[in-house]
Amino acid sequence: RIIDLSQDFRIASDSHDFVYGLPELNRKAIVRGARHIANPGCFATAIQLALLPLAKNLLLNSTVHVTAITGSTGAGVKPSATSHFSWRNDNVSIYKPFKHQHLAEIRQSLKQLQNSFKADIDFIPVRGCFSRGIMAIAYMDCPVELAEIEKLYQEYYSDHNFTFVTSLPVDLKDVVNTNKCLIHLDKVDGKLLITSVVDNLLKGASGQAVHNMNLLFGLHERTGLQLKPSAF
Repeated sequence: RIIDLSQDFRIASDSHDFVYGLPELNRKAIVRGARHIANPGCFATAIQLALLPLAKNLLLNSTVHVTAITGSTGAGVKPSATSHFSWRNDNVSIYKPFKHQHLAEIRQSLKQLQNSFKADIDFIPVRGCFSRGIMAIAYMDCPVELAEIEKLYQEYYSDHNFTFVTSLPVDLKDVVNTNKCLIHLDKVDGKLLITSVVDNLLKGASGQAVHNMNLLFGLHERTGLQLKPSAF
């Protein structure tokens, strides 16, 4: 069995048999005989978890605007001009606006639940001056009342072990060092505002890989992943 953390096999193709390894989307396919898993990207994880319940209920019918900020570890272990401490510290910058490589897998997953999804996803990735974590902030026009949307999100994630909808505003320190995703919903002047936070190294990478391993081998989903945030 293989769990691949690269982006080589995330897009479905007749040339491979990898299952896209977002458990909140494909848990049944993973459990029911999958052997090869393509682990999702970190930005893709945070953004998809923010949007999947809307797609499930066919509510993604207008442009989706997303700004997401990531820590320096999101750039990987190899030093680069934009990952050195002296450049990254006390600094914020955008990169790959509207063209980030994770958009393809995000769109694939949304269309899996809402085949009619054709709207634009305007995504602005941001480099943050911190080490770990991703905060994704999405908003769109939505005619449905907030209480009903909250109910749809609670129902979607009710049987998942790591993604939670909270009535409180979320912070990165709520999830760093854990495999959790926290989602907060709000409605302002007809626009739905969704905030999603994850640890890019755990829920966005190795933690999700362990979660997928647990599913592949019939272990409890939370095995090895009952981690607590250390806020201070």
